[in-house]
Amino acid sequence: MTAPTAGPDPPDDSMRGSLLICVTATVAGVAIGFVGGAFRWCLQAADQLRVDFVDWAHRLPGPGWLVPLAAAAAGATLAALVVRWEPLAAGSGIQHVEAVFRGDARPPLIRLLPAKFIGGVLSIGSGLVLGREGPTVHMGAAIGAEAARRVRLPDSEVRMMQTALGGAGLAVAFNAPIGGTLFTLEEVTKSFRVKTVLATLFAAAAAVGCARLVLGNYPDFDVERIGPPELRWLPLFVVFGLFTGWLGAAYNRLVLWFIDHVAALGRVPAPAKAALVGAVIGLAMFVYPRAVGGGDPVSQLILGGHRFALSVVIGYLVVRFFAGPLSYSAGVPGGLFAPLLAVGALWGLLFVGVFNLVWPTDATSLAVPMALVGMTAFFGATVRAPVTGMVIVVEMTATTEVIVPMLAATAAAVLAAYLVASPPIYDSLRERMAVEAAVEDESA
Repeated sequence: MTAPTAGPDPPDDSMRGSLLICVTATVAGVAIGFVGGAFRWCLQAADQLRVDFVDWAHRLPGPGWLVPLAAAAAGATLAALVVRWEPLAAGSGIQHVEAVFRGDARPPLIRLLPAKFIGGVLSIGSGLVLGREGPTVHMGAAIGAEAARRVRLPDSEVRMMQTALGGAGLAVAFNAPIGGTLFTLEEVTKSFRVKTVLATLFAAAAAVGCARLVLGNYPDFDVERIGPPELRWLPLFVVFGLFTGWLGAAYNRLVLWFIDHVAALGRVPAPAKAALVGAVIGLAMFVYPRAVGGGDPVSQLILGGHRFALSVVIGYLVVRFFAGPLSYSAGVPGGLFAPLLAVGALWGLLFVGVFNLVWPTDATSLAVPMALVGMTAFFGATVRAPVTGMVIVVEMTATTEVIVPMLAATAAAVLAAYLVASPPIYDSLRERMAVEAAVEDESA
């Protein structure tokens, strides 16, 4: 008679098991802290090099616009070749972390780490409008899963550890340890299991501490000195939140539309698709050098109080609103979070600019507060993790003066997105990933 096959090892709920998980999470957190810090440093250097490069291209005789076009196309092509070597490196990776936690996919292997690092630097550094958080979350998940396997944790704890370290990766990406922890609990697990909370807290603390050794111990954005907006403006923030919810729903649909239509070009090789997308972004880069890439430079200008002409704000917003979904459809390493924050800040600035044209008194003092609120409201509308979005922005800016309008506008944005039946973007991406995996299984 055949002996029954043993199932996966149950989780170890003893004190020793919990201690092992916390120690493993801390050590893995140190690793993603230095890796993620180095990744962010490379992208910051690429941002400055890209601006200088475009400035040099403007001074060239003849069609100088061909130079950034070719450079962005080359970077996207190389990133696509990295994905050909490691297919899991495509896109954000956050939906894969969620699928692993749910038991719908296998935890990533450590070979994903160099693929995401190199591919992310190539794609985001060349100017594609993608976020650093997707690769950093996925690299953290790969490190967490590998660390759990090395100490021989059971399968369920391997999945938990990759989830916790994914949150630590987000914490590094945004210099937001509490936000990274909340991301794990609110967006991925949607639960508060004690081991997951402890592992994520230890990992996030170690990761952000080590990343700050690389990048510096200060907030990501230097915000213009502002006071709390007067309460009489609170209804305006709610109206802004409702419009932001509808805008976020449109953005999510645009992301999926571009993914579908680029994927429909079945006979075109993936590197060629990426090159074409890169060429379009390179052309936009020649016109608006700061409108491409992750988006931090333009967000810093807005939050620092820089005054833009309304036409420039509209140009930046239109470029980033369409270039983000287009860039994501290229299938190269890069996320959606950071571009969402930049779009939200630009949208808030535009809203105040238009409102100021019709309001009888000067309302320009609302520009920076509305930009801050726009970052959280747009994030909440698209990702549907409003608390995570608010905490991330507060940590990135070290600013709490707009908490009340931020709460009201973000709640209104999430409500508006819900009323128009717009699903959270990562739910949609995860479902598509499951469908693609099922098709591949059938064809195999």
